[in-house]
Amino acid sequence: MPRGPKGEKRPAGVIGAAIRVEKIAKGEVEDAPPPTTAKTLPPKALGAKGGRARAKATTPERRAEIARNAAAKRWGC
Repeated sequence: MPRGPKGEKRPAGVIGAAIRVEKIAKGEVEDAPPPTTAKTLPPKALGAKGGRARAKATTPERRAEIARNAAAKRWGC
């Protein structure tokens, strides 16, 4: 069963979903979007964040080694 932003159960059927939308439209129930956390961020944003952290943590020698390995794989040397 799908869960809402606060963990409540949401109706899985079409009729139940339509009733839920109607209640939200009337203002009987509030449907807020879930808060943005690390779990809800898009993968691209998380990847960019991780890449910067990795670049900061690696030494210049290790980055050079990674670049040499990548060039070797790319050019087949």
